[in-house]
Order: sequence, then structure tokens, then C-alpha cells
Amino acid sequence: MKVDKDTFEEILVTITRNKTRSLLTAFGVFWGIFMLVALSGGGRGLEESLQHQFEGFATNSGFLFGGKTSEAYKGFRKGRWWTLELADVDRVASVPGVAMATPSAALWGKTVAYEGNKYTCNVRGLYPEYEQLEYQEMEYGRFINDVDISERRKVCVIGKRVYESIFKGGGDPCGSYVQVDGVYYRVIGMCSSEGNVSIQGQASESVTLPYTTMQQMYNLGNQVQVVNFTMKPGVKVKDVKPEVEQRIKQAHYISPTDKQAVMMLDLEAMFSMMDNLMRGVRFLTWMVGLGTLFAGAIGVSNIMMVTVKERTTEIGIRRAIGARPRDILQQILSESIVLTTVAGMAGISFAVFVLNVVEVAANPPGVVETHYQVGFWLAVGACLLVIALGLLAGLAPAYRAMAVKPIEAIRDE
Repeated sequence: MKVDKDTFEEILVTITRNKTRSLLTAFGVFWGIFMLVALSGGGRGLEESLQHQFEGFATNSGFLFGGKTSEAYKGFRKGRWWTLELADVDRVASVPGVAMATPSAALWGKTVAYEGNKYTCNVRGLYPEYEQLEYQEMEYGRFINDVDISERRKVCVIGKRVYESIFKGGGDPCGSYVQVDGVYYRVIGMCSSEGNVSIQGQASESVTLPYTTMQQMYNLGNQVQVVNFTMKPGVKVKDVKPEVEQRIKQAHYISPTDKQAVMMLDLEAMFSMMDNLMRGVRFLTWMVGLGTLFAGAIGVSNIMMVTVKERTTEIGIRRAIGARPRDILQQILSESIVLTTVAGMAGISFAVFVLNVVEVAANPPGVVETHYQVGFWLAVGACLLVIALGLLAGLAPAYRAMAVKPIEAIRDE
């Protein structure tokens, strides 16, 4: 719809004349579009924040732990503590659908020292296959390899926070020797991963040893704290859970009906819960935003109806001196569209400003990890939606104005 200069001036005069009413109406549209854009940007930021929590972890992974029996079985009493063993790794790996299984061990509260600098960390024992489960981003050097495992080498990979705490001067730590529990280990790599999922301690706060080395140094024997495993494409952890539990229970003389003895963490289910949560957040965002915006549009329509009623005489005179019905239609629709568009653009601009402030506050200086801004096409869509609502809001008042008969309007006056 084309709005010429004279029509636009008439719109401004009308809006000025009904200043209070126009401001209240415009605020409804402003608040509606602000809620829609702000909630959309906030939902995006929340989704990215949750994704960062799982960053680097395989989404199709599971973790098996030993526990305490809740039933007596084959002469063993109820409440017996049992532990996993290395043979259980092969039992899990042989289950159809399991792609990889690897053991891990961890000890907390250990102190790592280098040239007088100390840091309290956790010591982990891992196999090279663990990288398939949790990605190890190496800033210096390499991760544990098969030769380290077979030769039980006294080598280690240190986490980012460990590195920053004991290597004050920075630089490549590879080749240096750090001391843990009175034993010296040669640093072969520094892992810069900062994932927030903690199964046996975060990588950034850990000193990682070859599993066989840790097994020997801490006299772990064949005991395993956790069996980590990943699934083949198209297979879910819940699909193999009954088979895994059946094999483990049979090997450790645990009742097949014992629901508490074998503990299994399904990370895939946690990812699914997060996806469902984010779908719910997106749905709620659009429902609240669109609901508020539609309420504002209805307010515009109501106010325009009141305005048309108050201007019945003016419309009748204009019709009497030659104004065509489409001129009246164009004027009312133009007023509605201009009012909603100006308020909508202001709401979008203010929402973008607020989201920018939140983004700056939520991210470290100089680094943007979580984006709270809306996309370009969402902003364009919001603009078009505001214009469309302005057009719809003005239709009923416009047709009512067109129905005004000049003679009756003047006679009523």
C-alpha cells in the first residue's frame, strides 16, 4: 500500500490528537514484539549454553558402574558390595550393537608439582580408545597411545588448568617431568578441552596416565571403576541395556531381578532430555511472544474502532466532498500499519539491545561462546509479521469507516 505525503501527515495529526490512546496501543505492540524477539534470543542462548555442557562428549555413550546388591543370591547376602573387573570390558564390548568399550579409573585429591608450583588435581587412568568417547583437544603434544599402554610408560597428559597452575612461564610442557605422589612422570601432552561433563573429573583439572601405568602404580589389580562404551550408528544405549546387565549379573553372581546392583548412566538419554527441553522452551517462547503480540494487535484494532466512531462526522464530510471509499480505507489501514510498524520496530530494536547486553555479560571478555542474538531472517520475519498484524488490525475499523453514510453522519452532528 502506497502512503503519500498528505496521508502520512493526516496520520500524524490523528496520532497526536489521540496521543494517550495511541501510546497505550503502541506499547502493547511494542511489548509483544519485544517479548517475541527477546525470548527467541534468550532461548537460543540457553540452548547453546546447554550444548557447551556436553561439548566434546559422544552423544551415544553409556557408563557402567559397580554397586551394592539389594537381593540375596546363590549364598551371597543382601547388601554385598561388588566391583567391575577387566573381563567386564570384554563382556560389554561383545554385546551386539556396542562399538567400543574401555575401562577408566580415577583418584581425587592428588597433588601435582613442578619446580615448586603445586596444584590439587585428580589422576585418571585411560586407554587411547577413550578419545572416541570424549574428544581430547591437544594444544601441545599428544594423547596416550598403545605403546604407552603396552610398556607401562611413566608418562602423563596434563589438563589446561593444571598446566596454567604449575607452568607459570607458559611454553611447551612436553618433555618436562612433573611429580605426583612422589613419582615423576614425563609430560607428553597438554589437553585444552574444557567440557563440563564430569564422569571421573574434568579433563582440564586432571593428570591422565596410561591405564596400565596407573594400575601398577596404585595397585589396582583387575578392578575397574567404570566401563565406558559407545554404540554403533542407529543403536541406542537403552537397546543393549538388558543384555549388558544380564551378562554382568551372571558373571558376578547377582540376582537377575536385582534392580539396584548394576548402575548404568545413559548419556544418550540425557541428550534426548535436553533436546526435549529445548523444544519445549522454543514452543513456550513462540506461544508467549505471539500471544502477547496478538493481544497488542487486538488492542490496536479496538482503538481504531473507537477512533473511527469518534471521527464519524469527519469521515462523512470527506465522503460528501468527494472522497472515495478506497481513500477512507487507505487512510484507516495506513494509520493502523504505521502505528504497529513504528511500535514493532522500536520493540525489535530494544530487544536486540537487551540481548546484546546479556551476551556481553554472559561471555568472558574478548570471547563469545554463547550467542543470544536472533538471526537475520527471524528479525525480517518479525518485521513482516508486525506489518501483517497492523493490516489485519485495521481491516474491521476500515470497513466500518467505509460504511459511514455522509448524510446520516452530518445529520447526527
